Amino acid sequence: MSRQGIEDKLLWSRVPSPVRQQVEAIAGAHVARGARVWGGYSPTPTYRLRLADGRGLFFKGVYRDSNPFASTAIMKEARVYRELAHLITPWAPCLHGVITHEDWFALLLEDVGPKSAPPWTPALARAAAQDFAAFHISTLGRDLPEWLPRYNDSNADVSWEAAAQESDDLRLVAELAGERATDAHAWLRASFPRLAEAARAALTIPGPYTLTHNDVRSDNIRITNGRLRLFDWPFAEVGYAEFDLAEFAQSVTVDGGAEPERVVAWYSERLPVRDEALDAAVCWLAAFFANLAWRPELPELPRLRQFQRQQLGVTLRWAARRLRLADPDWTAALG
Repeated sequence: MSRQGIEDKLLWSRVPSPVRQQVEAIAGAHVARGARVWGGYSPTPTYRLRLADGRGLFFKGVYRDSNPFASTAIMKEARVYRELAHLITPWAPCLHGVITHEDWFALLLEDVGPKSAPPWTPALARAAAQDFAAFHISTLGRDLPEWLPRYNDSNADVSWEAAAQESDDLRLVAELAGERATDAHAWLRASFPRLAEAARAALTIPGPYTLTHNDVRSDNIRITNGRLRLFDWPFAEVGYAEFDLAEFAQSVTVDGGAEPERVVAWYSERLPVRDEALDAAVCWLAAFFANLAWRPELPELPRLRQFQRQQLGVTLRWAARRLRLADPDWTAALG
């Protein structure tokens, strides 16, 4: 994303003075510079702050002009940072404080640095995959708080059957392929039974379960000195590791890195991957993107639909390889 971005963002100097004063009180130092941060899919007031004593902090907030999605998400994320710090450390940034003033709500976090990837080099992707496995191992089979959503409950409404019903028997999905729409629809209809069966299994994968981040992609990742750092935690839940892995692996490919099979291989050097669980996760993700990628753009979430179309192409090709389906070469038109 360019410095200009698509959305408007307040200059740090335009953030209400009481908010900036709370930041400095928590930090114990004057903010010498607040640099706006663009990117992601839900525009919010985000800043990398440089303190007068040389330290850095990250500010992430919402206010009356923020969209409801962002406002709801940051409240959930605050609870994760407050109540799960013992589980997400050292992978998550440290929460230094919460700022509230009138319609403003913000998190003051450890600054984990500028974007690490893309580009995804093999060395970077391997380091991230292996430390991601370490994160999953740390809570695998542990009792986790009851307030966390459970994968089976939160994702039950996603299926290939629902995607077909919503998209005129997948015709709206196929139309994303432009001149290859006829080929795309034929492939989708022929592959539908196998994809749907595998995706249904996603809701019945047995434990042991782990704490999952549930939104792992390059915008939410930093790799510093070989250590994976994960942020943006509003979707944390209790689920199976292969689902988190599938999300991460396909995002590396979407961003121009290695194919998902290589990412999975690197991850499995630390934690074995169950084939049935991975099949289910990949096909479930493909259904999720198939039910969203063709929908109208969301003004409050710029860039999201384009990203979902790319994700649809990668997950469909990956699913086809795993299930030994015909090559969906028409997906090249989705990117």
